[in-house]
Amino acid sequence: MTALQKHLKTPDFYQAMQEGFLWEVPEYFNMAQVCCQRWANSPKGDSTIAIVAETPETLHQTNFASFSYASLSRKAQQLSHLLAQNGIQKGDCVAIVMPQCFDTAVAYMAVLQMGAVAMPLSTLFGPDALAYRLQDSNTKIVLTDAVSLVDIQSIQAQCPDLQKVWVTGQELDQQLALQNKVFELVPTLAVDPAILIYTSGTTGNPKGALIPHQALIGNLTGFICSQNWLGFDGKTNQKSKAVFWSPADWAWTGGLMDALLPTLYFGLKIVAFNGRFSPENAF
Repeated sequence: MTALQKHLKTPDFYQAMQEGFLWEVPEYFNMAQVCCQRWANSPKGDSTIAIVAETPETLHQTNFASFSYASLSRKAQQLSHLLAQNGIQKGDCVAIVMPQCFDTAVAYMAVLQMGAVAMPLSTLFGPDALAYRLQDSNTKIVLTDAVSLVDIQSIQAQCPDLQKVWVTGQELDQQLALQNKVFELVPTLAVDPAILIYTSGTTGNPKGALIPHQALIGNLTGFICSQNWLGFDGKTNQKSKAVFWSPADWAWTGGLMDALLPTLYFGLKIVAFNGRFSPENAF
């Protein structure tokens, strides 16, 4: 019998493998818990770096800022308390119009651990794009930076559900510093909504896609495989020293679901590059 004949007589297990495949999804699952709280509460929470903050000015220097998982969690808890005091409840939509930076990661963790829905909006959006999404989503609070504030203020009157626009910086930090209590994570089912992200609107009005907390689980395998196992050995997968960065803005699916959240899920570092990247910056 030739090798080809032996091969052809080999049983085909593909159908059985396909039918037997399943995702192990717990009943309760929260993105902020697995991406931040569990690492922050570990013995090395204060020393394990989550976010490395870079700008074009610091690329060739050693004075860039870095933030631990514990510091990420502490500021997220402060923001969650402030959001709750201003009426945000489970299921409410909070827009995040911010670039790659530590406060953007804080905003996502704060909203997600409340059971509220985070709506990423690109800083490249103009007033019309912002207005449509804010109106359609019934957003109550917008978290933004000073760069995008002007555009948001210009359309605020068109968004009847929009109650407040908060700008990151010293004034907001002073309010957060008054929030000293521990924030208890709101239990969320794996199928509960976590993120509302809109299509580009190429063939009509943008359409909101509601992403549940459990969607992160399905993203992990593709993320790992596309990044050459992200520094894991593919066997024990106990340790990795990888530092991740993506040029994709954290307002896009590619930057949020395929960069920020998976990196934090594995307790690794991600670089937040705030500024326009160009090839000459790398040299």
